[in-house]
Amino acid sequence: MSTAPTAFDPPGPGTWLQDGVHVPRPWSRYQAEIHPPNLAAGFREGARRYGLLLDTLDYRMVHGLAYFAVAPPPEAEIPAIIAAGATAIQQRLWREDVERWEREAKPASIRDHLALQRIDPGGLDDAALAAHVERCREHQQAMIRQHHRFSVPAIMPIGDLLAHAAEWTGRPPGELIGLVRGTAPESAGSTPELTRLAGAIRASDGARSLLREDDETALAALLAAPGEVGAAARAYVDLVGYRLLDSIDTGDPYALEVPHVVVEGIRLAVEGGPPASSQASDAEVAAVRDDVPDGHRDAFDELLAEARRVSPLRDERGLYSEVWAGGLARRALLEAGRRLAQAGRVEEPVHLVDADWAELQPLLASSGGPPAGELAGRAADRASRTAADAPPFLGAPPEPPPPLDGLPPETQRVMRAVGVSIDALFAPSSRANDATTLRGIGASPGTYTGPARVIAGPHELHRLERGDVLVVPTTAASFNVALPLLGAIVTDSGGLLSHAAIVSRELGLPGVVGCREATRTIADGARVRVDGEAGEVTLLD
Repeated sequence: MSTAPTAFDPPGPGTWLQDGVHVPRPWSRYQAEIHPPNLAAGFREGARRYGLLLDTLDYRMVHGLAYFAVAPPPEAEIPAIIAAGATAIQQRLWREDVERWEREAKPASIRDHLALQRIDPGGLDDAALAAHVERCREHQQAMIRQHHRFSVPAIMPIGDLLAHAAEWTGRPPGELIGLVRGTAPESAGSTPELTRLAGAIRASDGARSLLREDDETALAALLAAPGEVGAAARAYVDLVGYRLLDSIDTGDPYALEVPHVVVEGIRLAVEGGPPASSQASDAEVAAVRDDVPDGHRDAFDELLAEARRVSPLRDERGLYSEVWAGGLARRALLEAGRRLAQAGRVEEPVHLVDADWAELQPLLASSGGPPAGELAGRAADRASRTAADAPPFLGAPPEPPPPLDGLPPETQRVMRAVGVSIDALFAPSSRANDATTLRGIGASPGTYTGPARVIAGPHELHRLERGDVLVVPTTAASFNVALPLLGAIVTDSGGLLSHAAIVSRELGLPGVVGCREATRTIADGARVRVDGEAGEVTLLD
C-alpha cells in the first residue's frame, strides 16, 4: 500500500511539471542530491551554445520525485543568446558536437570509467574506500553534466525535421520519426563487443555448453574461460556490467547484479540475435518526400540527413556518461554498505544510498550519521511509492508556451525544434482507455501477442523471459542490455522520442508508449495484443 506524502508543495514560483519519464519512482537521497544541480549546469551550457531563449531546466526533487520548470534567461544575456542561435543554425554546430562526442568525449569517458572500474573496492582499507567513494561521486557529477551538455545537439535536429516535415506534408509525427529508424545500433543493444562474444561462443562447443548452466554459473564460467571466449566475455562485461539497469538512480542495480538479463542477452546473440530494425527504405523516404512541396525537397533531404547524423547521440550520451558512472558509484557504496552492515551501522548494504553526502561522510568515517533504522525507513518509503502517486504538476496550472512571433528566424527555428522534441519526449497519449483496450502512442509498427510482464523496477528484471511483452512505467537508456529479450514494449509514460519509443523502433518491436495506466490495468502474465501502428494494447484474458 502506498504511503505517499500528503503535501506536494511547489519548490518555487510558477509551474513545475513532473518528470515521470526519467523518474518513475522516488530516487535515493544520494542521487536526488547530486543530479539536479549538475543537470542544470550541463543543460545551461548546451542551451547557451545553441541560442535557446531560456536559462536552463530548473530541476528539483520533491519527496524523491522530479519536477522541472523552465527558467528565463537573464535579460542582459538575451542579445548574446540570439546571436548564438544564428551561429548554431548557420554553422550547423551539431555536426561539430557529434564529432567531438565520437572523437573526444566518448573515448575519454570510457577511459575514465575503466580506470575506476579496475579498482576493486573490496581490496581497499576503510580510509581508501572512503576516498574511492568520493572520487566516484565526483566522476559521476562530471558525467551528469556531460550528458546534459550534449542534450540540445542530440534532440534539436530531430525536432527540426519533425517540425518542418509535419508542416510540409501534414503527416503525423509518428510516421515521420520512423525515417530516422536504424541509425542508432546501440539503442538496440548491439555492440561490437557482444558480436565478438557471440561469434567466439558459436565457434566453441565447450562455450556453447556453458550457456546451458544457470545464469550465475554461466557468466562466471564465460569470464574465466581461456582464449578468445574469455577475452571476449571480459571485454563485453567491462562495457556493460556496471551500467545501471533501467534507471539513472544509483539506488537501483547495475547489470551484473541481475545476471539473468546479461546471460539471456548473450544466449540470444549466440542464437542469431533479435529481429533488428533496418534503416528506413528508400521507398519509405520517397513516399514522404513526394508530399513535400517541390521548393522544400532539398531542405527535407538535408534535415533528414542531419537527424540521422545525431540519432546515436540520443542514447549514447547517457550510456557512456552518467549511466556507467552511476553504476561505479553504486559498486563503491555497496562495498562501504557491506562493511557498515557487518558493524551494525546499517541494516542492508544498499541502504547507504538513502543518505545524503553530509550523512555519508561520518558514516564512512565511522563517526556518526543517521541510525540504521532511519535509513531502512527511507528505503521502505521509496519502495512504497511511484510517480503515479504524485500530482502531474505543482504550482500554477500549465499554460501554452509564449508565441515565437517577433523573434529572429534562427531563434524561432531553434526554439521550435527543441520544443517539438521535448513534447515528443514527455507528452503521453490523451486518448481514452477502457476496460479491455489501452490507447497510447504508436511508437513502432507491427502486432504482437504474448504474456505481459509487469515490471515495477530493475529489481524485477530477473523475471523477464524471451517473448514477454514488457509493461513498465518507462524505460531508460541503461535498460538496453535487457531489451533484446522482448516481444513488444508498453509504457505508461513518454512520447515518440522517449527511450522506449526509440528502442522499439531500433529493435523492430511493436511499441506503444504513453498509455498512462498500463501498469495498473494489465495483470502480470495476462495475454495481450500490442498494435504498434494503431497505438493500442488489447487485453485478451
